[in-house]
Amino acid sequence: MDLKNKVAIVTGGASGLGLGACEELVKKGARVCIFDLNEEAAQLAVSQLGSDVATFAQVNVTDEASVDAGIEHCLKVYGELHIVLNCAGIGPPEKVINREGEPLPLGNFKKIVDINLFGSFNVLSKAAAKMAKMPAFNEDNGRGVIINVASVAAFDGQIGQPAYAASKSAIVGMALPIARELARYGIRVNTIAPGLFRTPLALSLPEKVVQALGDSVDYPKRLGTPSEFGKLVVHMAENDYLNGEVIRLDGAIRMAAK
Repeated sequence: MDLKNKVAIVTGGASGLGLGACEELVKKGARVCIFDLNEEAAQLAVSQLGSDVATFAQVNVTDEASVDAGIEHCLKVYGELHIVLNCAGIGPPEKVINREGEPLPLGNFKKIVDINLFGSFNVLSKAAAKMAKMPAFNEDNGRGVIINVASVAAFDGQIGQPAYAASKSAIVGMALPIARELARYGIRVNTIAPGLFRTPLALSLPEKVVQALGDSVDYPKRLGTPSEFGKLVVHMAENDYLNGEVIRLDGAIRMAAK
């Protein structure tokens, strides 16, 4: 897929990995529609990217009406849709049994799964229905690509990550069946499983902690950058033969139990 003038929806695109992806997509000539709840951060991101190539919709990915409205905003502004990148997610650590011996409240578990898994599916399914009706843009009858974001926790979940690991494992698990289903429409589906990255959350930690996290990576011994994540997003979008795949982007790290 030639990214020039293509249109991408990026959930969680106002900061971190989502913003890094937006920056790399725009460099390739794409236009982006940021879905985020943080209006102030999103407006700042739009101004940085350029209002001629970026727009914003305040979207709650777990709410069907909100997602519908966001997609309609994107189509109203750009008239097309070719790429969906699901970056929105949360992962506060909580053990199954806390220090007081009490079980993890089911609502806490559900909240993480709601945003990470159900939110991703909510966006991709609604967007795919619109993309399937778009005209093909190449000889392979291609209409676009959906890129979901999992985590190395899908494979190396740590103590305190039961909900997060479960949600990200499900993201990995649905990649192939959805890719198989959407093949008839010329829509590809891929997944990125990032390791440790220099997101705002990571950078809010003490420098010694950030250094220790970087040292735990095999090579290079540092946290990944949002631009490195964004470059893989670009490649997944551009390479039309990359479909139904899950790629770890993690410097060969394998997470310890805790």
